[in-house]
Amino acid sequence: MSAQEHDYQVRSRVERYSGPLFTLVTDEVTMPGGGTAARDYIRHTGAVGVVALDDAGRVVLLRQYRHPLGRRIWELPAGLTDVHGEGLAEAAARELAEETDLTAGRLDVLVDLHTSPGCSTELVRIFLARELGEVPAAERHDRHGEEADLTVHRTDLDEAVAMVLSGEITNALCVAGLLAAARVRDAGWKGLRSADAPVSSATTP
Repeated sequence: MSAQEHDYQVRSRVERYSGPLFTLVTDEVTMPGGGTAARDYIRHTGAVGVVALDDAGRVVLLRQYRHPLGRRIWELPAGLTDVHGEGLAEAAARELAEETDLTAGRLDVLVDLHTSPGCSTELVRIFLARELGEVPAAERHDRHGEEADLTVHRTDLDEAVAMVLSGEITNALCVAGLLAAARVRDAGWKGLRSADAPVSSATTP
């Protein structure tokens, strides 16, 4: 830490709400120049997302209802890292299978993403999945809730990027994953990290 950087110390913490997905807390934090300020934020369990590319260069997108927005939006296969003892790559493979009935012969790390660092600790690791296969019909996941209504689409990656730039795709995971996938594809798949790459200390809260 440089001489000019302030050490933000937590003087007190109050839990406002605790649920299965996240906890809402208020911290009293020391501020530069003296004094403290209250900061509300969400401690989130974290998640994974998957950019699944088939041999024709098409990306697998979901159309899913999101109640806070009151409408269906375009998304990547994604989900919470809420299974005890499950690694990030395992979680990504599970979500891909549950939401799209697909398997991946190869997984690489595309990007790590803080979705909203001003109010949440949520960290999402987005994987690139290739060498896609089908989950056997007898082993497919029985979807519930909003997932029972989602639809699965395959779209050319460049067309999906155009949907990002036109504002049609707004989901943060989807935007970041599609742009990263297009970049590494154009670079000859250079810059990818292995599926078991550790999460950098710079990204963990």
